Amino acid sequence: MITVLRNARVFDGTGDALAADWDVVVEGERIRACGRGAGAAGGDRVIDCAGRTLLPGLIDAHVHVYAMEVNLLRNEGRPLSLLAHRARAMLENALTRGFTTVRDCGGADFGLALALEQGWFTGPRLFFCGPMLSQTGGHGDFRLPHDRAAAAFGWECGCRAGHIAVTVDGEDALRKAIRDILRRGASFIKFAASGGVTSVGGAIDALPFADAEIRAIVDETVRHKVYCTAHCHPDAGIRRAIELGVHCIEHATMIGPETARLAAQRGTFVVPTVAVIAAIERHGAALGYAPESLAKLAVVRPAVEAGLVNLREAGVTVGFGSDLLGPLEAHQMQEFAAREGVFTPAEILRQATSVNARILGRAGELGVIAPGALADLIVVDGDPLRDLGVLHRGPPPALVMRGGAVVRDAMQAAGRA
Repeated sequence: MITVLRNARVFDGTGDALAADWDVVVEGERIRACGRGAGAAGGDRVIDCAGRTLLPGLIDAHVHVYAMEVNLLRNEGRPLSLLAHRARAMLENALTRGFTTVRDCGGADFGLALALEQGWFTGPRLFFCGPMLSQTGGHGDFRLPHDRAAAAFGWECGCRAGHIAVTVDGEDALRKAIRDILRRGASFIKFAASGGVTSVGGAIDALPFADAEIRAIVDETVRHKVYCTAHCHPDAGIRRAIELGVHCIEHATMIGPETARLAAQRGTFVVPTVAVIAAIERHGAALGYAPESLAKLAVVRPAVEAGLVNLREAGVTVGFGSDLLGPLEAHQMQEFAAREGVFTPAEILRQATSVNARILGRAGELGVIAPGALADLIVVDGDPLRDLGVLHRGPPPALVMRGGAVVRDAMQAAGRA
């Protein structure tokens, strides 16, 4: 099956400008050719984009599809079967918005990925790490302070596996946990390198894992030919993680100029998650977000914009993630708006396409419009390089293609061959 998308303005995922009057030729699930006149020979199906803008499918590098609640302690009490059905709806919604790939940073598992692969429902490509690695009492240990180990959710001997995270301590235990997570289909490992906002216990700037434990995580992932990423907010924790060899940092909310420069020098990826902060401020209390977590949010809030500026000025390779829990996933496109005060539209679009593909280890295959790349494509009205509101204020993409298959088509019949 050959599909020709004709007469499009194209953002290829890497540049700063739109290429005018391009054709993109798709054969099977991949792009065969692109450029002016590339589709002159026609195909089995021809789609006239009528001057609309064609982009690579978007990539969200930080989601939690098994978080149907913003209150993750409450989420832990939900049956996994319920969370899986909610995950399906969330993934379908993301695909409609133009996200053809997502990276789950704690929760998603092999069964959900297999359901997508076998076509039980249609959603984005799913990359997952299984449960995030946490420490007893760290971010990911969602117990309240008065919960007893034996009484709450089946804790035994200080270890516990939940829907989003697994609590594990010590180098040997971490190595065993990583091996088992990778055995169960994960493509990367995530761990908590600092305290967090959503967990009610512990301080934001706490650094619970010991250096030796983090070195064990890095060593184990490298030997398995995968990468690790660290949840981390405070500057000191980010610097320590980079110095210990961690490949990617999530959030990096409070990163300072010197640490940002170190990240750039070491080639460490950073995935800020910005829109979630405003979304929780507006809607968190009504959705059951814990008061303790709202208090922590107030600590990180003032540092967000300065952190983004530090990343940009240092030349850090910055990815795109939303981290929106439960009903807040409806605000996914606001991550574009949340970055506009610091980054240019082209920079943000690259973050959500080719940069995220590099983080996933799929450069040249995802996040670009180029021969040989997977045909994950979206068509939007307007020019997002001039006005990103095309994405975050406008309607969903007029057309979404995943692996050469059209999964959303709201384009007018007129002009279609």
